[in-house]
Amino acid sequence: MNLRIGSRGSQLALWQAHHIAGLLRGQGHFVEIEIIKTTGDKMQEITFAQVGSKGMFTREIEEALAARRVDLAVHSLKDLPTELPEPFVLAATPERVDPRDVFVSLKYANLAALPQGARVGTSSPRRRAQLKALRPDVETQEFRGNVDTRLRKLKEGHVDAILLAAAGLDRLEKTEWVRERLEPKDFCPAAGQGALGIETRKDDAATIAAIAFLDDAPTRFAVSAERAALAALGGGCQVPIGVYCRAGEAMAGGNKDLWDEVFAVVADPATGAAVRVFHRAPRIDPDPAALGILVARRLMDAGAGTLLATAGEVSR
Repeated sequence: MNLRIGSRGSQLALWQAHHIAGLLRGQGHFVEIEIIKTTGDKMQEITFAQVGSKGMFTREIEEALAARRVDLAVHSLKDLPTELPEPFVLAATPERVDPRDVFVSLKYANLAALPQGARVGTSSPRRRAQLKALRPDVETQEFRGNVDTRLRKLKEGHVDAILLAAAGLDRLEKTEWVRERLEPKDFCPAAGQGALGIETRKDDAATIAAIAFLDDAPTRFAVSAERAALAALGGGCQVPIGVYCRAGEAMAGGNKDLWDEVFAVVADPATGAAVRVFHRAPRIDPDPAALGILVARRLMDAGAGTLLATAGEVSR
């Protein structure tokens, strides 16, 4: 089968597209990659808040999908809105890699080692808010660009440290930059972080069947729960919400039972005020959305609504 992949043009996006292309070629398919420049790529010099985050890294790729110029799109799942437009479907979620955020610095070994007043680069309100909660004495600086651009700016001394997704540095084999991997209980990742999302047209049964082997069931459950929680809270990739779900097994009466653990946080980038919940329980309901909605409800019951309202006012 001939398959055309739509991808952003950054080094990381192309790594992801070529990775999926290689797996598809291994199944006997002929695969081409079309580079598509998105709104988020075109507006590198202004903040995410000014751009407006909904679909900023996906809209033009979806337009190419709708026009049948490409058959599938490979996204970093955290960039994909929780609600896809009607013609499209999240057809596969390959096995997730490390979902954590990482601390990167040339001078300092970890987040705790930063001196008072140190400058940390990030474009993410979620990271900025959790950093404020852990280290209210440091300053954050808006930091956009692809992985290489951010690393170059760090090397040039624009900031003392930056916060990035572990997955990007791992995939690009740049782990020598990593000083500390931040644990979800302290620094909760974005919903879907570390996972890829493969988007197709709903009516393209042939492509959906061709990529079905890429879908990893444990990853699908976890990221679906995270995205359901994010949707229930009314959030997107530029709202200070972190949600991370992982599954484990526990012995009970000689039988292995599947348990789910979910870390979630809503935080205020301005003050560092945060509401956190941790949920651990045996999996009773096979619907991941039910788990995500439960976690969102627990956050709201703990007072997250006030922080979300504040974040909404700031973003307008």
